[in-house]
This record gives sequence, C-alpha cells and structure tokens, in this order.
Amino acid sequence: MAKAKEIKVTLVKSRFGRLKSHRACVAGLGLRKIHQTVTVIDTPENRGMINRISYLVSVEEA
Repeated sequence: MAKAKEIKVTLVKSRFGRLKSHRACVAGLGLRKIHQTVTVIDTPENRGMINRISYLVSVEEA
C-alpha cells in the first residue's frame, strides 16, 4: 500500500481574536502555539480547513 501524502502546516499568526470556526480549524489541525509545525495527511477535509485559515498558516509539502 502506498504511503499517504503528507503536508506540513505551521501556525504563523495568533488564533486569538479570530472567528470561532477559524479557531476550531486551527485546533482540528492540531496546532496550539505560534510557529508550531504539524504534519497532517493530505485529505480534502484537511485541505478545506487549511484553505479557511490560510491567512494564519504556512503550508509546505512534506
């Protein structure tokens, strides 16, 4: 079975003072602190969360 494609997501701006749904997306991706980087599987669900909070995060292919 082929390995699932992964992407690295880094929180670059604060989640405080943002919309509740945007804070939920940050938490859903597993981000807690600024400059924290997590590796997530590249799924449509994760891509949707990343697109919604694109102004808070930076993304790179893992």
